[in-house]
Amino acid sequence: MIRLPTGLRARLVITFTLVGVLASVLVATIGFELAKTALVQRAEDNAISVITRELGRITFPIGRLRPGEAAPSSGDLAALAQALDGPGRSVMVEYRDLTYSDGPLTMGDVPNELYGRAKRHLVTQRRVIGNELWLIVGSEVYRQSGREAEATGLRAFVFFPLRAEESQLSMLRTRLTQGGTAVVLIALVVALLSARRVLLPVRRLSAAAQALGEGRLDTRLPVHGQDELAELTARFNDAAAALELSVAELRALEAMSRRFVADVSHELRTPVTAMTAVADMLREEADRLPPDTGEAVRLVLNEIERLRELIEHLIEISRFDAGTATLNLEAVDVADAVHDCLEVRGWADEVRVSAPKGLAANLDPRRFDVIVANLVGNALKHGGPPVQISARGTENGLEVKVRDHGKGIPPEALPHVFDRFYKAGAGRARSQGSGLGLAIARANVHLHGGTVSVRAQDPGTLFTVWLPRA
Repeated sequence: MIRLPTGLRARLVITFTLVGVLASVLVATIGFELAKTALVQRAEDNAISVITRELGRITFPIGRLRPGEAAPSSGDLAALAQALDGPGRSVMVEYRDLTYSDGPLTMGDVPNELYGRAKRHLVTQRRVIGNELWLIVGSEVYRQSGREAEATGLRAFVFFPLRAEESQLSMLRTRLTQGGTAVVLIALVVALLSARRVLLPVRRLSAAAQALGEGRLDTRLPVHGQDELAELTARFNDAAAALELSVAELRALEAMSRRFVADVSHELRTPVTAMTAVADMLREEADRLPPDTGEAVRLVLNEIERLRELIEHLIEISRFDAGTATLNLEAVDVADAVHDCLEVRGWADEVRVSAPKGLAANLDPRRFDVIVANLVGNALKHGGPPVQISARGTENGLEVKVRDHGKGIPPEALPHVFDRFYKAGAGRARSQGSGLGLAIARANVHLHGGTVSVRAQDPGTLFTVWLPRA
């Protein structure tokens, strides 16, 4: 099935071309019919004029007998035919049973209808005989009898060839076809130029909209004229200005909120550090306290630890937002770095490690530790055992994978797992973790120039990190 073009340019061109075709066909058809009618009418008028003139010159007595008049002979009919004859004509004269034909045509070529009407008055009819168009003029022959015309009983039929008229019509048809083709081509060119001119502002609007989508909020278009496209351009400029203002306000608010978070985090860091020191002392004495008091102390200690972790994460995030996070690259043995990360956090017995010895990469050790810790910690807290981490070298990088075998992350949550403060499901709103761990891991991966992705498994979830080795 042929699919019609759906573009606005194609539709405009097709519309213009169809209008040109229809207009040229209509004009050509009307012109041809008018010319044909005029040529045929002229031929009929000339033929009638010739027949009327020649019949008026006939000398009688011939025709219906009067007392003392002899009946017309074949010679009389031949003389009458000769008087009516002319270039290309064919003449037939009839008197009762006597017929004379001058030319290749016979009385059999005279239509019955014309033959019957010729008894009363002069008649004409066009007929194709032998692939040629003829104009047949038939008439009763009259003679003057006093003041009245008297029928003689003679009937004459003259065939006038219409070759010249057919040739003129054929030439006219050719000229009209050529003219129509030229009109269609001109209409096509005009359609292309018009479509280009009409669609140019639309293309500019499309390019400007794309620029806005790419973040160039200062994009504006010049307004020309006062038509609908000019009005649309003005509306676009107004919308772009309003969008730029709104985005500027939102960015200002976001910057203020980030500064506020950074300031609050730094201000809280000192008292939380003091609270952590006191908590460490209380932790040593918790087992000697009464059960209820010890339980309360342990609860407070856990909350202090969560608060300390949240503040550290907020401070780390604020460094990325401020653009002050830097890399301190050095050669790192990946297997040793992974094992050290797990040992320090007490996860060595809970995680299976698959990393070849001697696998080295040029990394920031502290930030690589944060990446591994946050991904493995997320798998231990929210996934299910066994948790596996593997590392291998690629052609020009390092690939690290962290896999758990838990219930997995809902498909609708996968695109958001690296968002700040995002927790998959309302049930995790107060679960362990700040909701910043994966966001910090991604930020550190991007700082290295790498990529991180997440994919659902059956069962569990797989995180894949790629980092350049050099």
